[in-house]
Amino acid sequence: MKTVLLVDDEPDFVELTKMRLEGNGYKVLTASNGQEGLDVARSQKPDLILLDVMMPDMDGYQTLRKVRVDPEIRSTPVVMLTAKGETRSML
Repeated sequence: MKTVLLVDDEPDFVELTKMRLEGNGYKVLTASNGQEGLDVARSQKPDLILLDVMMPDMDGYQTLRKVRVDPEIRSTPVVMLTAKGETRSML
């Protein structure tokens, strides 16, 4: 079974996404902020990280930079998530 780590600070989104992924056969780990996400990624070694861009304290970009320099998890695929819809908002 593949493991997905979902890092997002919106509880409703986390619960809905977790249910959907589990319904499709994935094991889902969750974290509500960047630091917690790093800790879980280091200890559990997920197959994929779904990472929210906009989080307090350590945003998704800062978290991703830390993932990429950590020898234990740097090769883990990461998909960035955002609620922003406009292209210029994402650049």
